[in-house]
Amino acid sequence: MNVYTGFDGLPHSRLGAAVAIGNFDGLHVGHRRILARLTALAERERLRSLVLTFFPHPARALAGSDIPLIQTLDQRLDGFRRAGVASVVIVPLDRALFELTGPAFAEKILAQTLRACAVVVGANFRFGRGRQSGTADLADLGRELGFTVHPIPPVIRNARIVSSSLIRRLLAKGDVSSAAMILGKPYEIEGRVVPGQSRGRALGFPTANLVTVNEILPPGVFLTVASFGRRAFPSLTNIGVKPTFGNNPPGVEAHLLGFRGDLYGRIVRLGFIRKLRNERRFATPEALVRQVGRDLRAARTAFLDISGRMVHVLDSRE
Repeated sequence: MNVYTGFDGLPHSRLGAAVAIGNFDGLHVGHRRILARLTALAERERLRSLVLTFFPHPARALAGSDIPLIQTLDQRLDGFRRAGVASVVIVPLDRALFELTGPAFAEKILAQTLRACAVVVGANFRFGRGRQSGTADLADLGRELGFTVHPIPPVIRNARIVSSSLIRRLLAKGDVSSAAMILGKPYEIEGRVVPGQSRGRALGFPTANLVTVNEILPPGVFLTVASFGRRAFPSLTNIGVKPTFGNNPPGVEAHLLGFRGDLYGRIVRLGFIRKLRNERRFATPEALVRQVGRDLRAARTAFLDISGRMVHVLDSRE
């Protein structure tokens, strides 16, 4: 997959493009429908498949919002790659681009720069200065400029419209099961394993301490799948401040069931399966040990089928 930052480095191509436009944060099931339509159109019409996406998020770049992102840019690009997209253009939003009218965006960016022959967007897509234009306007412009427009209806899950903002709300309260239904896969974070204070090892439950750049860290104790390289292990992950041991900065600790070895310096990916409980303060370390023992028994039950074989050791990378 080819990745370009801005429009200046785009190579000239005789082939027209099928273009999908959006932020695509989280690459949820609605986004995947857009990408599936994009790649199908590209194959059928013999076009280049191209995603036009934005970084940083427009709400940050233009409104100064501190909106947390579901994925890192690298995770988003990996999702595009797995969806079969040929090229991605990452647009650093600036005021000049933001001030383009709808017709100017369609002509200068889609028709002239990207040589769009087909454009795939969500049905609620808005564009142009002040979000003045919608999909009907885009279709009208496409008829003038030589591209077709393919709006994809919203996806509904549990009577709610699938959206990145809904996923953010679910993750903020630790509802990773509902988030996974909307994402179409477990929510994932990844980070490098660094030395901690070795409290878990001293208590009999060694943990991998992750430093991550992922921005949404669901609070609580979770069933997770920890993967690194080609290996994956069921795991129990705590995200929080370890209140039993005083005031601590927020952290991510994962205990890998059945793993023996050294993970320091490795990049580990955690896929969140289900929340077990909220983090809480225990009166003594011994009381914490008893609770972790109960958590581990619950985890083993969840990860074992009736014949005693692991059933949830998933490659969370799909």
